[in-house]
Amino acid sequence: MSKRNTQANKAAARERLRAEREAQAKKDKTRKQLVVAVSVVAALAVVGGISYGVMQLNKPDAWETAADAKNVTAPKNTSGDDGTTVVIGESSAKKTLELYEDSRCPVCATFEQGVGETVSKDVEAGKYKVKYVGATFIDNTDNGEGSKNALSALGAALDVSPEAFMEYKAALYSAKFHPEESDDKFAKDSFLIEVADSVDALKGNKDFQKDVEDGTYDAWAMKMSKSFDKSGVQGTPTLMMDDKKITAEGSENAPMTADEFTKAIDKALKA
Repeated sequence: MSKRNTQANKAAARERLRAEREAQAKKDKTRKQLVVAVSVVAALAVVGGISYGVMQLNKPDAWETAADAKNVTAPKNTSGDDGTTVVIGESSAKKTLELYEDSRCPVCATFEQGVGETVSKDVEAGKYKVKYVGATFIDNTDNGEGSKNALSALGAALDVSPEAFMEYKAALYSAKFHPEESDDKFAKDSFLIEVADSVDALKGNKDFQKDVEDGTYDAWAMKMSKSFDKSGVQGTPTLMMDDKKITAEGSENAPMTADEFTKAIDKALKA
C-alpha cells in the first residue's frame, strides 16, 4: 500500500469520527432541550395546580355565597328586612316574648322539652306573642353547618304555616331527634326531612322537602343569623320581654321547667 493511500484512509477515518461526534452532540443537545422543555411543562403544571387549589380554597362556599346574597327569598309569615322578623301568635297579644335559639344548642333542647309545650299553649291562648330569632354560632365553635341548615329548614316549615314552624322546631329539639352538640346531623337534608315526617303538616310535603333540598331559604337563614349577631345576645336560649331577660328565680339562666317559666313570665307580663 502506498503512503498516499494510507494518509487518505487516515483522513477519511478522522472525518468519519468528526461526523459521528457532531451527530452525537446534536443528539445530546436535542435530548437536553427535551428534558428542559418537559421540566418547564411539569413546573407550569405544578404551579397551575397550586394556583387552582388556592383559588378553590379561596372560593366562597355555598353558605358564604348565601350570606352575601342580595336577593333573599323569605318564607311566608315573615316581615321586616329580608323577612327576618318572625312573630308567632295573636296580633292582639299586648306583649312579645323574644326567643333566641340555635338549633344545635343542647340547652335549647332542654328548654324546649321542658317548657316548649307551655309556650305553645300560652301563645295559642293569646297570653303573649313569640318573636323567634335563630342563631348559627355553634357551627363556628363546633364546626359544621347543621345550625344553618336547620334554620333554613325552619324557614321552609314557616312557609307552610306558623303552626308547622312551631311543631317542627319542637321536633328538632325533641329527645328523639336532637343530636349531641358535636354531632352535625342537622347538616344532612335527609335527616331534617326525617324529623319533619313527625309533623302532620310536613309529612310527605313535597314542597317543603324541595325547599330543604334546594336550600330555598339558605340566604334567609344567614340574614336571620346576622340579626342574632347584631342583637347583642351572648348565648342561647335567651328569653327577653320589654328589653329585659327572663330568668329562673335566683338565677341568670333561662327557666328550664314549666313551673319556673310560668312564674317568670307572669312576673314579666305584670311589669
